[in-house]
Amino acid sequence: GELMLRHVARARPLVAARLSTTARSTPLIDCSKVTVLADAYGGAGAFAACDIVKGDVVEYGIVRVLTNCDGNENPYVFTWSDQVPNTTWATGSGASTYYNTGPEESANTHMTRDFANNSFVITATKDISEGDELLHVYKSKAWRTCFRDELN
Repeated sequence: GELMLRHVARARPLVAARLSTTARSTPLIDCSKVTVLADAYGGAGAFAACDIVKGDVVEYGIVRVLTNCDGNENPYVFTWSDQVPNTTWATGSGASTYYNTGPEESANTHMTRDFANNSFVITATKDISEGDELLHVYKSKAWRTCFRDELN
């Protein structure tokens, strides 16, 4: 116990010292334009905390790639590859897991995934007003079994 704590306390500054000042001051996550509220379906959804112009970044962040998870059964994870069927799943930072889906014409955001860096950027595909629900088309909604009946 105590020995381990001293070891961790000593090791932590060494790790931080290896990062450049720029790397430490650049946020990996920014979801400041988003708030999570109760949605119309009894769950939670992502909503605009301010007006957002088409083309602007709504949110960016990082993901954790998961092991021992089947995204065909778990609707709260992202597909994390372009392969179909997908076998790589991730959970996202910030409000990213609270964006609900809808038909293409209702979507007002798009998520761009960077698989190599385990990060994402969500941009506005339309002008969005404060209070609007943020929707994007789930890239896997047509083939994931957890979405088969609910979304198609």
